[in-house]
Amino acid sequence: MFFEDLDGNARYEWGLWNSWHNQKESCQEPDSDNNGSSSLMGFPLLSEERVKDMIATEKEYLPKNGYTSRLRGEDLMLSVRSEALDWILRASPKHGFGPLSVWLSVNYLDRFLSVCVFPGQAWIVQLLAVSCLSIAAKMVEVDVPHVVDLQVWEEHLRKPEFLFEPKSIKAMELMIMSRLQWRLHSSTPYSYIDHFLNKINDNYHFLSSATSKSIQLILSTIKSVQFLEFRPSEVAAAVAISVSMEMLQSLDIDEIVSQFILVDKDKVVKCVELIADLSLTSECGSPIPTSSPRLA
Repeated sequence: MFFEDLDGNARYEWGLWNSWHNQKESCQEPDSDNNGSSSLMGFPLLSEERVKDMIATEKEYLPKNGYTSRLRGEDLMLSVRSEALDWILRASPKHGFGPLSVWLSVNYLDRFLSVCVFPGQAWIVQLLAVSCLSIAAKMVEVDVPHVVDLQVWEEHLRKPEFLFEPKSIKAMELMIMSRLQWRLHSSTPYSYIDHFLNKINDNYHFLSSATSKSIQLILSTIKSVQFLEFRPSEVAAAVAISVSMEMLQSLDIDEIVSQFILVDKDKVVKCVELIADLSLTSECGSPIPTSSPRLA
């Protein structure tokens, strides 16, 4: 088995808002004559053509076909994902990592699991989680701790059960990146959320609140395997609709969806319904529980 050369020594309390709020507070309100040409973060909004190009390449950065069915049918596979996801969700806020790092970590995790027959030993699961988070942090974060420090948090009064040497993490990182064919620049729902929110309402004050809610709602979707059947652009469109309909209750979903010409409208509506069924919008103003459920 390809894990034999890896040696190993034998949870979401997060101010997700900390990094987001720090960024938001540094932003100036756009001039009133911008006409929605800038996002809340002060960057130019994506053009329709750019969004179209990004959507066209999304499939290259998704888990292989059949992965969701495997998760639903194989308890071991589901347990591995849940345990790794739980570790990522606990570790990320301790190091000040933003939601993009979390999403990318889970994207790498799901894509890797979709092409591997993965053993369920606890130390291997944690090594996989550490390595996925390490790769994602290197992709998007400014300050990334040493890989040993990445595994140790301040509240630990004793050495973690598993503490991997840098060479072990490096070997696993290389294995993950190789299995992903070095395709690491995945589009995420965060790539599109400004685009879809602006199509609904380009008022700055609406966007400020809606974007904050959307950031956490997007993150809430990664826990459920049911959302794996949707592309990042479809999740972003559904989140934009869900948040907007909660804030602007007079909105008509059919009218909104008709404006989203680049995504599969039926899948977006299905995703909106799933968000409502799971009551995720009612949770997006509250911290995510510190203990993730065993089954994602």
